[in-house]
Amino acid sequence: MDLDTTRRADRRLDHVYRIGAGLTGLVLVGFGSAGMMIRLPLFDTQGEVVAGLSTNGALSFLSIAFGSLLVGAAILGGKFASTVCVTVGGAFLVSGLVNLILMSTDFNILAFSVPNVIFSYVVGLVLITFGMYGRFTGNLPADNPFRRYRHPGEGTGEDGVDAERPRQRAEDAAGASADEGTAHGVPGPRSAREREDSPEERRG
Repeated sequence: MDLDTTRRADRRLDHVYRIGAGLTGLVLVGFGSAGMMIRLPLFDTQGEVVAGLSTNGALSFLSIAFGSLLVGAAILGGKFASTVCVTVGGAFLVSGLVNLILMSTDFNILAFSVPNVIFSYVVGLVLITFGMYGRFTGNLPADNPFRRYRHPGEGTGEDGVDAERPRQRAEDAAGASADEGTAHGVPGPRSAREREDSPEERRG
């Protein structure tokens, strides 16, 4: 499904996904670019400290790659941006856990340190929060696009107004008009049951 940005609820969610993906992506691209500019060894397990975080050539490259993906998702927006936020956020959480285990070994090829692990967890949680906003949480409002997609029979309009209400009001108005006509001596429209019970219908 695609978000319909002509609807207020869809447009609000689209902005949230774009902002979350865009800001996080820019931070990652900036961090990765700073590491690439000092020409760090690709898989140096010690790394160099950049902006309070340890990094090497591989981590700098991955930061630019994931940051560019998030910026691209922010440009495209919609459900794609939400999905990318959740996916990349999950990857950051897994990366933090795995590199925490490998941090004191020779397999620490991304030169992770404790601040890197904390940063990875924080970025992962932020991205997942942005990506899941208004999509996977419970008690979604009636005008939520994902609720409309999952429950198409609920018949809600753009602002969460029941689409059956205008029809009901029209039927009520027609009934009131018929009653008013009857009160002035003009017979109103008969229902199907009334027509069946009339003598003319029985003779026919």
